[in-house]
Amino acid sequence: MHNVFPSTHPLVKHKLTKLRDQRTEPKKFRELVRELSALLIYEATADLTTHPVQVQTPLAAAQGEDLAEKIGLIPILRAGLGMVEGVWELMPSAEVWHIGMYRDERTLKPVAYYNKLPVHPTVGVCLILDPMLATGGSAVACVDILKNWGVSKIKYVGLIAAPEGIQRLQTAHPDVPIHVAAVDDHLDANGYIVPGLGDAGDRLFGT
Repeated sequence: MHNVFPSTHPLVKHKLTKLRDQRTEPKKFRELVRELSALLIYEATADLTTHPVQVQTPLAAAQGEDLAEKIGLIPILRAGLGMVEGVWELMPSAEVWHIGMYRDERTLKPVAYYNKLPVHPTVGVCLILDPMLATGGSAVACVDILKNWGVSKIKYVGLIAAPEGIQRLQTAHPDVPIHVAAVDDHLDANGYIVPGLGDAGDRLFGT
């Protein structure tokens, strides 16, 4: 699949297996989501631009690199909130901008209910955080919002994707890379990923 990057890292596979297990309690589920998010964001940001800087070590001057791009984290409420902390641990200077969407269970279409983005972009790279790429409707709508905001460098980072969601996002926005822990088999009649892990938001928040 073009521009789709399922992780092959053994730690990701190990933690994802525990995440899928229906016996995993919300506290452990949240820990696993945080850890997986950090591992995935490490892979997703391998191509970020840097510029050279010089620092002084206790022994001598050393040439290094500093991030040249300002990064924005865009968690799609509510499940995307569970991914923020793991990413923030690696990039504490990243800005966080929330976009709220829910899926109409009758039409399976996204409904936007919250967006507090400033008038003009304050970041150069946006990382959309959403555990499940199911129908792809929320992801497409979020990218639409970010592109209309004026950001052109956008990546999607999630835990599990369905082929249907990947196809929808790629059809609408082929320039957006998709980084996930795994690509699953299909969607069921209710729009849930199979085998998946159930409702990520419910399992995160114990509801």
